Amino acid sequence: MSALLLSTKPETMEVWRRELAALDPGLDIRLFPDTGPVEDITAAVTWNHPPEDFFRYPNLRLLISMGAGVDHLFRPPGPPPGVAVVRLVDRLLTTAMSEYVLLAVLRHHRQDAGYRALQAQRLWQELPAPDTESTRIGVMGLGTLGADAARKLALLGFRVAGWSRTPKTLDGIETFAGPEALFPFLARTDILVCLLPLTPATEGILCARTLAALPRGAYVINAARGGHVVEEDLLAALESGQISGATLDVFRTEPLPPNHPFWTHPKVIVTPHVASITIPRSVAPQVIENLARLREGRPLLNVVDVSVGY
Repeated sequence: MSALLLSTKPETMEVWRRELAALDPGLDIRLFPDTGPVEDITAAVTWNHPPEDFFRYPNLRLLISMGAGVDHLFRPPGPPPGVAVVRLVDRLLTTAMSEYVLLAVLRHHRQDAGYRALQAQRLWQELPAPDTESTRIGVMGLGTLGADAARKLALLGFRVAGWSRTPKTLDGIETFAGPEALFPFLARTDILVCLLPLTPATEGILCARTLAALPRGAYVINAARGGHVVEEDLLAALESGQISGATLDVFRTEPLPPNHPFWTHPKVIVTPHVASITIPRSVAPQVIENLARLREGRPLLNVVDVSVGY
C-alpha cells in the first residue's frame, strides 16, 4: 500500500487534507501522528516535522516541503539517504513575498515612522523628500522569490542590485556572486533585503562584520530565516546608528519570546513570520503532480539539491 503522510500545524491539517483529496479522491492520506503501518508511507508533505521521525518509514521516497524554504528538512540528521526533497514554487507565494518586501521598503523610504511620530504630536511638518533614483537596494538571494522582488523594486525606479552564491543575470539589475563579491555588494546598498535560503554557508551572514560593511544608516529587511541574523550584532548596530532600522519577519526563536528586545525597540518592526504564507488551494495541484510523477518514475518538479540544501 502507498500512503501520503501529512504533517503540519493542527489548525491547518484538515485544510491541506481536503484540498489534496479534492484533486485525488483515492489518495490515502495519513494525518500525523496517526500514520498507520509505517511501511505504507511513501511520501510526506510537511512543515517543521521532527526530522528524525522520517527514518521510521522504510519505504519513504519523497519529502515535499509545504513552503519555498526547505531548511526545516535539513536539520540534523537531515533527510534519509536516497529520499528526494522538493519545494513549492507558487505564484501566490512569490507575489506575497514581493508585496511584503515592497511594503517594508516603501514604509522606510517614505519615512512612515517619522510621519507617524509627527502625527502623534499633531505637528504639520514636511520631512526631506526621498530620492528614489538615488536609493540603492540590495537583495540577498536571487532565487524565485528574490528575483521577483528585485524586478518589482526596479520597476519603482530604485537602483537595485542582487547577490547570490552563483552568477545570475537579471535585466536592469546589477548582480554580484560569490563570497568575494559580498562586501562590494554591501558597500553600495542603502536598504538590504535578505531572501537567502538558510544553509551552513548563510547561517549568521548578517553579523557585525557584514552590517559594518553597509553604508552608515542603512536599513535591513529580513524575510528569509531568523538564522541569517546574529541578533546581538543587529541590536548593537541599531544602538550605534550604523543601522537606522529593521523590519524583521523571522527570528531564531519563534514565536519571538515576550521579553525579546525586538518587541519594544523603537527602530524595529516585528511581524510574526507572515511575509509569504502557503495557500493550500494554490499549491495542491503541484503536490498531486509530484506524487503522480513519483508513482510513474518521471522527473519531479522543483527538486532540491541535497548537496547545497536548496
